[in-house]
Amino acid sequence: MPENIPLEYYLVISAFLFILGTIGVLTRRNVIIIFMSIEMMLNSVNLTFVAFSSFLGNPAGQIFVFFIMAVAAAEAAVGLAIVLALFRKSGNIYVDKVNILKW
Repeated sequence: MPENIPLEYYLVISAFLFILGTIGVLTRRNVIIIFMSIEMMLNSVNLTFVAFSSFLGNPAGQIFVFFIMAVAAAEAAVGLAIVLALFRKSGNIYVDKVNILKW
């Protein structure tokens, strides 16, 4: 991490991205936008891990980032498959309009 940028700046940006992602998950109805908001939240956590890892000089945070990226890639693949299946079945991708999973 460059010496002229304090750790707090990274944490503020990460908190802002996480809050923005949380708002997106809670307020949007479109499944694709919800998945994008979850990705934004995961990336904000990645930024926090990398910032602390660099600040402390310990590479463990950067190793966690690789695991989070793997989970995010799997979530994107499974999420896209679910979105395609829901769109084929119901014709829309809005969360509150899809009720095919009910008994």
